[in-house]
Amino acid sequence: MRLNLQCHPLTPVSVVQDIAVAYEWKAHGSLWLRYHAEVLLHDLDLPDLVEAKRVDGLWENTCFELFLQESGANRYCEFNFSPSSCWAAYQFSDYRDDMRNLQLPKPPDIFLELSDSHVAMEVTLGLPDIWGAVALNAAFAAVIKENSGPKSYWALTHPPGKPDFHHKDCFTHQLKAAGTL
Repeated sequence: MRLNLQCHPLTPVSVVQDIAVAYEWKAHGSLWLRYHAEVLLHDLDLPDLVEAKRVDGLWENTCFELFLQESGANRYCEFNFSPSSCWAAYQFSDYRDDMRNLQLPKPPDIFLELSDSHVAMEVTLGLPDIWGAVALNAAFAAVIKENSGPKSYWALTHPPGKPDFHHKDCFTHQLKAAGTL
């Protein structure tokens, strides 16, 4: 399934033509994601490739994000994936409340594909059992930083006001439980 992300109206960007995300459940509750941004590579501020590790603050630069929440629940989790190969995973008990690291069965596998006209990132994410066992509301997002400095915020849907991927109105896409496929 391919989903198109929309640029937040308060953060227009001229260098990105399109951002889409595709996903598929894999064996053992692993979620495969592919983010694809049509953008001239020389216009994009990309972090240097480093050894894959958990790092905070990835949203301050170009990164791709996923938020998951059980229907009717307040708790949710957030995943950040950087073109540097770094990643982060957090859990919240409620809207931006009680943030702590989410323990994953193993670090995500991140693969970056670059050309002069696009950036694509594939991620295979092993979710803790509780997050793969039920249907989930999902929010897919991206932060794009231009070489000239401005950032744009991309999501399936944006709530009114400033960009806020944590807002309940962003969780618009339903993922079936991994075990039901």
